[in-house]
Amino acid sequence: MNTKHTFLIKAIALFLAVAVAAVPCIRVSAEPEDYQAEADARRDMPVESNEWENWPYGPIIGAQSAILMEAQTGAILYAKNIHDKLYPASITKILTGLITIENCPLDDTVSFSHRAVDSIDWQSDSNIGIRAGEALTVEQSLYGLLVGSANEAGNALGEHISGSMEAFVALMNERAKELGCVDSHFVTTNGIFDENHYTSAYDMALIGRAFFSNDLLCKISSTPSYIFPPSSTLSRELYANSKNQLLPGKDLAYEYLVGSKTGYTSQARQTLVSCAQKDGMRLICVIMKEESPAQFTDTIELFNYGFNHFRMVNVADEDTRYTFGSNSFFESDSDVFGNSAPILAIHSSDIIVLPDTAEYEDTSAELSYDGQGDGNTIAHLEYTYNGVYLGKATVEIAQQASASGKESSSEPKQQDGQIYINVKTILIAMAAGAALLFLLFNLASVLHNYSFGRKRRARTQRRKRRKKDIDFDRYTRGGGDY
Repeated sequence: MNTKHTFLIKAIALFLAVAVAAVPCIRVSAEPEDYQAEADARRDMPVESNEWENWPYGPIIGAQSAILMEAQTGAILYAKNIHDKLYPASITKILTGLITIENCPLDDTVSFSHRAVDSIDWQSDSNIGIRAGEALTVEQSLYGLLVGSANEAGNALGEHISGSMEAFVALMNERAKELGCVDSHFVTTNGIFDENHYTSAYDMALIGRAFFSNDLLCKISSTPSYIFPPSSTLSRELYANSKNQLLPGKDLAYEYLVGSKTGYTSQARQTLVSCAQKDGMRLICVIMKEESPAQFTDTIELFNYGFNHFRMVNVADEDTRYTFGSNSFFESDSDVFGNSAPILAIHSSDIIVLPDTAEYEDTSAELSYDGQGDGNTIAHLEYTYNGVYLGKATVEIAQQASASGKESSSEPKQQDGQIYINVKTILIAMAAGAALLFLLFNLASVLHNYSFGRKRRARTQRRKRRKKDIDFDRYTRGGGDY
């Protein structure tokens, strides 16, 4: 074999060796069956809330982390690894949207800079196709952010609000702390993968509580599609179409949905933050690290679990432990100028969440005087059931009726559980006491005057008798006629 052939064989062998060695490096993502195997394994992870004493048993799901939170109280109804630090992907955008609505008029103009547009990968990253130098209003940008999941919209809004994406990210982390987040560190405005950009299901539920409390954000995040018409700042018509299957008209549309935002990267897998409301109960559900379409079916299962196994209870209607017993001085059926007026009251709109395994009497309440709240707040009651938080109520100085005797429409109505004092009864008692004292005083005065008059008449009669005796004695001694 000549040298030329030997060299050729060695070259081919070297190429094959390098190719074989490179195979693991070339494979950038697992096969779908591997992801499903991971999801199946995650189903075996414990659900912490299923271990709570006498708590309704919740669904077993393939997400690594999930939470179901009641929005008004913040009570956690379902918990699975809720503090695991995971990659959020595009559910990050609900925090960007929240900060935007808190800081910008809707008709502000948002310019899309070269950096905002060119810093994303147009082939793999979510976008609506806007070009550098074009502009939308803040409201349109929110539709792009939340319906089309446009990464360039997150960048442009960040620059518009804070001057740069970096400054806006600092604002994101600051706002997250204000909301009570404990597991989060945000690096991007939109959730594009960065190993230092992470959060937890618990933190996303807290952000979701604030986000879904805004009506416009609820409306935008429940919109399946949106059209951006051409304008003087937009060269052509653009479209945003949501991939969220819970929205109206989609395959898994959920009838009680208030709003929802999806997320996906190969590292984060499927993520989803949603809100639903039924019979006055509003729930926040967060799913992290799941496989499609299970992020949607998990969410539906958890919403149904919450609505079917929990109920809202008005504390003022139910409570008897922090109320004086009914008697002639403590009543609850009229106003200041009628029969009674409240001194202290459990706030009439405060509620707690009860599982169907418990009654109100089974709860425990801890009274605290923390000095927080407005000037009317006296104390707080924190309710638990077998150690699980259910919600809070405030004890406050009750609102007084107006001078006309009619209660102001802005003031809470009187409810059971308020402490009342019967003003009319007390006033009558005071008046009766004063009248009695007056009569006693007059009687004493009359008796005193009567006694003094008798004594005076007796003294006068004695003086007259003494005078007669003296005169008679003088006449007798003098021999004169009497």
